[in-house]
Amino acid sequence: MSTPVSSVLLFVLAAALGAWGQYLYREGAGALSQGVLAFVTSPHMWGGVVCYVAVMALFVGAYRIGGSLAVLYPVYASTFVFGLLIAARTEGVRLSWVHAAGVVLLIGGMALLGAGQKKGAGPTPSAHQAASTRPAVSHPRG
Repeated sequence: MSTPVSSVLLFVLAAALGAWGQYLYREGAGALSQGVLAFVTSPHMWGGVVCYVAVMALFVGAYRIGGSLAVLYPVYASTFVFGLLIAARTEGVRLSWVHAAGVVLLIGGMALLGAGQKKGAGPTPSAHQAASTRPAVSHPRG
Protein backbone atom coordinates (compact mmCIF):
# COMPACT_ATOMS: atom_id res chain seq x y z
CA MET A 1 0.00 0.00 0.00
CA SER A 2 1.55 3.28 -1.05
CA THR A 3 0.99 6.29 1.14
CA PRO A 4 -0.09 9.52 -0.59
CA VAL A 5 1.88 12.67 0.18
CA SER A 6 -1.39 14.39 1.13
CA SER A 7 -1.89 11.85 3.94
CA VAL A 8 1.63 12.49 5.22
CA LEU A 9 1.04 16.26 5.13
CA LEU A 10 -2.18 15.86 7.12
CA PHE A 11 -0.20 13.96 9.76
CA VAL A 12 2.45 16.70 9.86
CA LEU A 13 -0.31 19.28 10.40
CA ALA A 14 -1.81 17.04 13.10
CA ALA A 15 1.59 16.90 14.80
CA ALA A 16 1.87 20.69 14.80
CA LEU A 17 -1.64 21.04 16.22
CA GLY A 18 -0.92 18.36 18.82
CA ALA A 19 2.15 20.25 20.01
CA TRP A 20 0.22 23.53 20.07
CA GLY A 21 -2.54 21.81 22.07
CA GLN A 22 0.03 20.71 24.65
CA TYR A 23 1.28 24.29 24.92
CA LEU A 24 -2.27 25.53 25.45
CA TYR A 25 -2.89 22.88 28.13
CA ARG A 26 0.27 23.95 29.91
CA GLU A 27 -0.83 27.58 29.78
CA GLY A 28 -4.32 26.69 31.02
CA ALA A 29 -3.12 24.45 33.86
CA GLY A 30 -2.50 27.49 36.04
CA ALA A 31 -6.23 28.24 36.04
CA LEU A 32 -6.79 25.22 38.29
CA SER A 33 -5.35 27.18 41.21
CA GLN A 34 -8.25 29.62 40.76
CA GLY A 35 -10.83 26.86 41.09
CA VAL A 36 -12.45 24.18 39.00
CA LEU A 37 -14.80 26.59 37.22
CA ALA A 38 -11.91 28.81 36.12
CA PHE A 39 -10.10 25.70 34.91
CA VAL A 40 -12.96 24.27 32.81
CA THR A 41 -13.80 27.67 31.35
CA SER A 42 -10.17 28.56 30.55
CA PRO A 43 -9.75 29.62 26.92
CA HIS A 44 -6.37 27.90 26.92
CA MET A 45 -7.89 24.59 28.00
CA TRP A 46 -10.65 24.84 25.40
CA GLY A 47 -8.09 25.80 22.77
CA GLY A 48 -6.19 22.61 23.63
CA VAL A 49 -9.37 20.57 23.30
CA VAL A 50 -10.08 22.11 19.89
CA CYS A 51 -6.53 21.27 18.79
CA TYR A 52 -6.95 17.64 19.84
CA VAL A 53 -10.32 17.30 18.11
CA ALA A 54 -8.68 18.73 14.98
CA VAL A 55 -5.83 16.21 15.34
CA MET A 56 -8.31 13.33 15.37
CA ALA A 57 -10.15 14.78 12.36
CA LEU A 58 -6.85 15.06 10.47
CA PHE A 59 -6.01 11.45 11.34
CA VAL A 60 -9.35 10.27 9.98
CA GLY A 61 -8.96 12.40 6.86
CA ALA A 62 -5.49 11.03 6.20
CA TYR A 63 -6.61 7.43 6.64
CA ARG A 64 -9.58 8.01 4.31
CA ILE A 65 -7.21 9.29 1.62
CA GLY A 66 -5.11 6.20 2.14
CA GLY A 67 -1.83 5.10 3.57
CA SER A 68 -0.24 2.67 5.91
CA LEU A 69 -0.33 3.06 9.68
CA ALA A 70 3.32 1.95 9.63
CA VAL A 71 4.19 4.98 7.50
CA LEU A 72 1.80 7.60 8.82
CA TYR A 73 1.91 7.16 12.58
CA PRO A 74 5.68 7.64 12.89
CA VAL A 75 5.21 11.02 11.18
CA TYR A 76 3.23 12.07 14.25
CA ALA A 77 6.49 11.82 16.21
CA SER A 78 7.32 15.17 14.63
CA THR A 79 5.16 16.54 17.47
CA PHE A 80 8.38 16.53 19.49
CA VAL A 81 10.07 18.77 16.93
CA PHE A 82 7.12 21.17 16.93
CA GLY A 83 7.11 21.17 20.74
CA LEU A 84 10.76 22.15 20.76
CA LEU A 85 10.12 24.98 18.30
CA ILE A 86 7.16 26.23 20.35
CA ALA A 87 9.30 26.17 23.50
CA ALA A 88 12.02 28.12 21.70
CA ARG A 89 9.49 30.74 20.63
CA THR A 90 7.40 31.03 23.80
CA GLU A 91 9.88 30.20 26.58
CA GLY A 92 13.08 31.46 25.05
CA VAL A 93 14.66 27.99 24.99
CA ARG A 94 17.98 28.32 23.21
CA LEU A 95 18.42 25.56 20.69
CA SER A 96 21.75 23.75 20.93
CA TRP A 97 23.58 21.16 18.89
CA VAL A 98 22.04 18.53 21.19
CA HIS A 99 18.56 19.68 20.18
CA ALA A 100 19.61 19.65 16.52
CA ALA A 101 21.01 16.12 16.87
CA GLY A 102 17.75 14.98 18.49
CA VAL A 103 15.72 16.47 15.65
CA VAL A 104 17.95 14.76 13.07
CA LEU A 105 17.57 11.43 14.88
CA LEU A 106 13.78 11.80 15.10
CA ILE A 107 13.41 12.68 11.45
CA GLY A 108 15.85 9.92 10.47
CA GLY A 109 13.86 7.42 12.54
CA MET A 110 10.60 8.51 10.94
CA ALA A 111 12.16 8.15 7.49
CA LEU A 112 13.52 4.69 8.29
CA LEU A 113 10.18 3.50 9.62
CA GLY A 114 8.41 4.80 6.53
CA ALA A 115 11.03 3.32 4.19
CA GLY A 116 10.66 -0.04 5.92
CA GLN A 117 7.18 -0.40 4.43
CA LYS A 118 7.49 -2.62 1.35
CA LYS A 119 6.23 -0.90 -1.75
CA GLY A 120 3.34 -2.71 -3.38
CA ALA A 121 3.16 -5.39 -0.74
CA GLY A 122 -0.25 -4.25 0.45
CA PRO A 123 -1.52 -4.30 3.98
CA THR A 124 -1.51 -7.40 6.11
CA PRO A 125 -5.13 -8.49 6.49
CA SER A 126 -6.66 -8.06 9.90
CA ALA A 127 -7.85 -11.14 11.75
CA HIS A 128 -11.42 -10.27 10.80
CA GLN A 129 -10.56 -9.86 7.11
CA ALA A 130 -8.56 -13.09 7.09
CA ALA A 131 -11.41 -15.03 8.72
CA SER A 132 -13.97 -13.69 6.25
CA THR A 133 -11.90 -14.74 3.22
CA ARG A 134 -11.18 -18.31 4.29
CA PRO A 135 -13.09 -20.97 2.38
CA ALA A 136 -15.73 -22.81 4.32
CA VAL A 137 -14.55 -26.11 5.71
CA SER A 138 -16.79 -29.06 5.02
CA HIS A 139 -17.01 -31.65 7.76
CA PRO A 140 -17.48 -35.29 6.78
CA ARG A 141 -20.60 -36.85 8.16
CA GLY A 142 -19.89 -39.58 10.52
